[in-house]
Amino acid sequence: MSTPQNHLSPSTVRERSACMCHRGDACSSHAPGHALHLIQARLASATPSEWVDAVVEHADPVSGDVVVRTLDGAAHALWNGGGAALEAPVGTPVALHVRYGVLAIGRAQFNVALG
Repeated sequence: MSTPQNHLSPSTVRERSACMCHRGDACSSHAPGHALHLIQARLASATPSEWVDAVVEHADPVSGDVVVRTLDGAAHALWNGGGAALEAPVGTPVALHVRYGVLAIGRAQFNVALG
């Protein structure tokens, strides 16, 4: 007797991977602004010429909103639910990878939603 296959519908899979950070648990979503996916981090690492240096202009730890300004003057509004705003108060030097949505604060990297 063989074990029956467990077929899950796409909606069931999406529900199970829904972000838990809104309830105070660890984030289980890899959507922009949530948990950093290993592949996302590796892609950003593999394209070092696309990182830009920036300085934090605004950081709101309650909402997760962060605004950074690159050295050429471009402003980027970001959102992260995993604490990037706590790690980067105003004036903190950071690096931003716009293509893959990664914000580096020292050695820590965060998945960010670009606004």
